This record gives sequence, structure tokens and C-alpha cells, in this order.
Amino acid sequence: MIPYATAAEAEAALGRAMTWAEAAWYQYSAVMPDSWLHCHTTFILFVIYTIAPLPLLVLEQFAPSVVLPYKLQPRVRLPPAASLSCYMDAACIFPLAVALQFVCYPALAKILRTRMGLPLPSVRETIAQIVVYSLVEDYLSYWIHRLLHTEWCYRKIHRVHHEFTAPTGFAMSYSHWAENVVLSIPALAGPVLVPCHVTTQWLWFSIRLIEGINTHSGYHFPFSPSRLIPFYGGAAYHDYHHYAGGRSQSNFAPLFTYCDYIYRTDKGYRYHKLKQEKEQLKNLAECSAEKGGDY
Repeated sequence: MIPYATAAEAEAALGRAMTWAEAAWYQYSAVMPDSWLHCHTTFILFVIYTIAPLPLLVLEQFAPSVVLPYKLQPRVRLPPAASLSCYMDAACIFPLAVALQFVCYPALAKILRTRMGLPLPSVRETIAQIVVYSLVEDYLSYWIHRLLHTEWCYRKIHRVHHEFTAPTGFAMSYSHWAENVVLSIPALAGPVLVPCHVTTQWLWFSIRLIEGINTHSGYHFPFSPSRLIPFYGGAAYHDYHHYAGGRSQSNFAPLFTYCDYIYRTDKGYRYHKLKQEKEQLKNLAECSAEKGGDY
């Protein structure tokens, strides 16, 4: 809750006029308890999780010719009932998360030290914090993911997430409750180490969810702007991890590829890509021979 009764008091405390974004934030949050602002995160994530995977699923059902050329495992197509069941199983986590946030808010407020008031963070500050959060989350998640692929953890916990060998966007949050709890730690680690404004927190978790939906989408679009992100694995990288299943000891990193490269856990994926390239060259040679041309 912003501790200023009027906008004039807020501007006097800032020592300057509020920007349009700060004025909008003041109007929205001035009388709202901090616990409610904190719980906005879960509501925003629920909306994104509900909406973001739908376009590809709808196009796959009603206009397959548009998207199937980009599907990583085109022979596997989940029926709508399976996607709905996956969504319903995963979506039940969100109401529980809201209740847990209300109960644990006093402790979370001390741990996260999230700013709620004015001034709003600058664009440069927000970008720098999200870059730090991405690197921290990626490194910690890599090691937790490797742990989940040990025999006991996979059999008791991680096996649920790997029920989808050809994942869809909704499969991103489809996992054992213990896995959801454990994997929330790396995502929270960045904001704990580098406290931020609550709006940056909303943005960070939204970006992380959208990225997770993308890597589980089962589609690789060569014209996607994500290809410009350095060391970003994307859908093709993580889809192989699901394709290999429980025996996979490759591609553990959720965001980038440098951890798998450093610790040599990308060998299976490299072999898979090399095999695909050889098959493509063979098919091109056969096609050229049939047409009587030189290859």
C-alpha cells in the first residue's frame, strides 16, 4: 500500500512529477494491501497459462496444414480431450498457490523484500534484473533437473512430467506437486538475491512461464524472434529431452544451452541432430537421383 494520501504527496516525496506509468500505478495500488499485490502474480500466471497454449492447439485441430510443417514430432497428435485433461490437472495448482501465498505472505515479504510503492523501476534496471534472474534460475534448475533424473526421483516424482513424450504447452506445468515446489526455488532465487519491484516480479514470472510454454509447445518456428537470444535452446532443444524420455541424460537446462555444453550433457542431442542431418541428406540425394539431376 502506497503511504501517501494524495498524488501531490507522492510527487512531493519523489521530488518530481510522476510519470504516466507511476500515476497509473498510484491510482491502481494506492489503497490495495501489499498481500493482494503479491497475489497478482499467481492470477497473471493463471491467465497466461490458460490462453498462451491455445492458438497452436486450435490450429493443430482445425488448420493442421498451417502448423504441422513446424511440428517437431508430427506423427504424434494429442486429442483435445487429452489436452483438456492435462490443463485441468495442472490448473488446480493455481488456487492452492493463492491460498498458500496469503498464509505465507509475512514470511515471503521478509524473504523477497519486494518493493510495492514509488518510484517504479527504470527500463534498464528491470532488464538487468531479469537477465540476472534468468542466469540464476537456469543454473539452479539444471542441477535440480539432473537430480530429478536419478533413478529414485524419476520413478517417484519426475515420471509424471514425462508422461508426455511429445509435449504441448499445457504440459509445462503438468508434474508432481513435489516437482512444482522444488522447481519454484530457482525461479524465486533471483528475486531473493536481487530484490525488485513487484511489477518486475510480475514480468519475470510471466516471461518464465511463456518461455516454458514455448519450449513445451512441440513446435519449432525458424522465424521466431527467440532465435536471437544467445545460447537459448528453445522448443527443439527441450522437445528432444521429452522424446528420449526417462532414459534421457541430455538437455537438462531449461533456458540456455551452456550448462549442458560445459558439463557434457548434450551428447545425446548432438548425436540425434547429426543423425537427422544425415537422413535429410540421404533423402535429398534419393530425390535428386529420381529426378535425374546431379546432387
